[in-house]
Amino acid sequence: MLIVLDTNVLVSGLLNPNGPPGRIVDLLLSGRLRLAFHDRVLSEYAEVLARPRLGIRTDLARDVLAYLSYSGESVMAGPMCPELEARLPDPDDAAFMEVALTSGAAALVTGNIAHFADASARCGLTLLTPREFLTWWAAQG
Repeated sequence: MLIVLDTNVLVSGLLNPNGPPGRIVDLLLSGRLRLAFHDRVLSEYAEVLARPRLGIRTDLARDVLAYLSYSGESVMAGPMCPELEARLPDPDDAAFMEVALTSGAAALVTGNIAHFADASARCGLTLLTPREFLTWWAAQG
């Protein structure tokens, strides 16, 4: 199953491997899920994971990013409709929606549902929190 993972879920998963975000990261690293991404998404991951205040080991961040980029699906994401992009509170979130829409990902998993809710409703995108995603994924069999 192909998914798009918001940066906050990746960070949370690496900081707390026991919670729902950690379980999703485990599923990605085990190959049971695949990540759809674009270079802007990987750049944001790298920039955020390198922030000293997070305390994520440099080698862990490097290895996780290398694996995700190797095992995932790189997407040439097209721009969103300007009227939808304007509805996003954070302009950097547009890359995640573009990847989700272009790749046909099963879901965009985020801890910030409110950031995407208005635009995703107009695009028919499945938008789930980490806990919702795990419940939905388990029901898929």
